[in-house]
Amino acid sequence: MAGSGTAHLRGDGALLSVEDLVVEYPTSSGTVQAVSKISFDVMAGETLGIVGESGCGKSTTGRAVLRLDRVTSGRIRFGEEWIEQADESRMRTLRRDMQMIFQDPVASLNPRRSVKDIVVEGLAVAGAPAAEKASTSAAVLEQVGLSGERYAEMLPRNLSGGQAQRVAIARALALNPRLLICDEPVSALDVSVQAQILNLIEELKAEFDLTVVFIAHDLGVVRTVSDNVMVMYLGKVCEFGDSVEVYDDPAHPYTRALLDSVPLTDPDKGFAGPALEGDVPSPLAPPTGCRFRTRCPLAQDKCAAEEPKMREVRPGQFAACHFPLAAAS
Repeated sequence: MAGSGTAHLRGDGALLSVEDLVVEYPTSSGTVQAVSKISFDVMAGETLGIVGESGCGKSTTGRAVLRLDRVTSGRIRFGEEWIEQADESRMRTLRRDMQMIFQDPVASLNPRRSVKDIVVEGLAVAGAPAAEKASTSAAVLEQVGLSGERYAEMLPRNLSGGQAQRVAIARALALNPRLLICDEPVSALDVSVQAQILNLIEELKAEFDLTVVFIAHDLGVVRTVSDNVMVMYLGKVCEFGDSVEVYDDPAHPYTRALLDSVPLTDPDKGFAGPALEGDVPSPLAPPTGCRFRTRCPLAQDKCAAEEPKMREVRPGQFAACHFPLAAAS
């Protein structure tokens, strides 16, 4: 389960545990509170989907887990090891077990290197012999559907978006990781290609026994691939639970609003409401109490005075809200 403030974790069986994570960026205008004391677990073998509007902190959370962004405070446990204070040498070793697929597939690839060399960059850094790199390169390209010399010798500029993302996936798999963080891996791709990449990730998850954190703003995609879903707003966790239950019966007004924003193919299923008003506040000066209160149609005085804590509103479903929708359902 997820937490806000004091960590409330699922404990045993979690491959990844994040406790009271804070990531802030100093600017000339103040401090951007990108992620503000969030806690969650990812159990071994599951897929956790993280959703929310642009700027909610979901990508920053993924990067902080890999220590690609500086962690201001909080704790991160991978396996049995707390890694928030690990030095760069230790992180270089740990990242063999923790890989990331980035949003822009072409930009994430070295433009001067061929595909066959790109996919074994991690092995090269680790000092693997040439024979191992060659065999691994051929194997992982085969697994992502890019076998043959035609693709192996290509440069990234000659690849389509879908092909480039397959190369990025192959690069992650080459190190045989335990955790795969996918940061909006299909948002830059055509819809038809998105389905191919999503199916590939699902197949490889089963084949390689991967644990996956899937970050996206596309609610439909997250529901398709995730076991559990975590909803974020302005650096905080709003809701956490089984993806089907959260989507079918959301407890937080913000989750309800996100789901209402998705066009429906069934004309008999209309807008559930209530509607939101206003813009997302600045992370330089987030609202007191509940950060969502300035846009929430259910907000009351208590929401401004007291920050809501994450609590169980249904078995296995948690929301940080003083007046959750679940209470009235």
